[in-house]
Amino acid sequence: MGKASKYMPAVGTFGHKWYPEDLVGVGYMTKSAKYWFVDGDRSVSGNGKSWDKAFITIQEGVTAAGAGDVVFVAEKKITDNTGDPTNYAETIIIPNGTPHLSLIGISRGLTQGGLPQIKKGSGSTALLTVRAAGCYIANLGFNGASSTGGGILLDDDNSTKTAFGTTITGCHFKNCVGTTATDGRTGGAIMWSAEGNAWQVRIIGNRFYKNVCDVLLKGTSNSVPQDVIIQDNIFSGPAASVDVNLYLAGGSGMNGVVIDNNIFQQLPAIGSGSVLRFIDATGCTGMLTRNFFGAQSSNTGTTLTWLAAGTAAKIPTTMHVAGCYGQSITAAESGEINIGANT
Repeated sequence: MGKASKYMPAVGTFGHKWYPEDLVGVGYMTKSAKYWFVDGDRSVSGNGKSWDKAFITIQEGVTAAGAGDVVFVAEKKITDNTGDPTNYAETIIIPNGTPHLSLIGISRGLTQGGLPQIKKGSGSTALLTVRAAGCYIANLGFNGASSTGGGILLDDDNSTKTAFGTTITGCHFKNCVGTTATDGRTGGAIMWSAEGNAWQVRIIGNRFYKNVCDVLLKGTSNSVPQDVIIQDNIFSGPAASVDVNLYLAGGSGMNGVVIDNNIFQQLPAIGSGSVLRFIDATGCTGMLTRNFFGAQSSNTGTTLTWLAAGTAAKIPTTMHVAGCYGQSITAAESGEINIGANT
């Protein structure tokens, strides 16, 4: 028998045809939400209401969705055995009229080949632009190769569009860069616009690789972002590909930012780089806790510093440092970054 023999009636107020294999991410089911499906391997776009009638582009799913809806995205079949996933070659905008949208890839692990990948390969537009509040972005790959728009843009002008309350988790970011290839201040994997705003953002449990900048605050012309959590991420290396991992010094910085339990692989050292630091948090207030840095931080030998004008990271006195470690070259020294010679 075909799939029709397994047809399930509409579930509550969902209003769509459902099959058992449609029930991915049951934890995202709510009374009022609708669920949309994207599968770029299909030859013709359907109505998006089930996997067998899925849309073929992510933007179709986002456009069809309303406030509080969930868009599930399947990976495209990998046919290139040289190692790059098959891409969704598009740029996507979540408009202001769809707050609380969830955009979720079907994950087979936090690797470039285990997630649906978005890669435009040209242009200066971000791969994903968020203009609605409370959105949840999960389990997607963003590859910025051959484009200059970066990965995700939090496009919040505090008037006609907003991006506060965004969560970005379980995503893979690679090759994201701005308009200047060696200057992380011009673009990167996750970006605030020059207006700033976009309060209460969570960047949790992502993998970054070969981005010129991983997290970027371009400016604060409207307001300083507040209550930002950057936690449990592995940030970009190798050193020769990166200018700065976290550039949070745009405009007046961030207020109440917590940078917790992350791995910073190598001190950025891209040729002709402009920042060349793990972090520039000039102007910020908050905490730097339980982070690990791939650089020497013990007192013995040539030691990098984590200070307002630090050589490893620019950390002002308004940012408190606790439980962070670098590399030690002597058995008697732990490599902990303290308020002293090595900070």
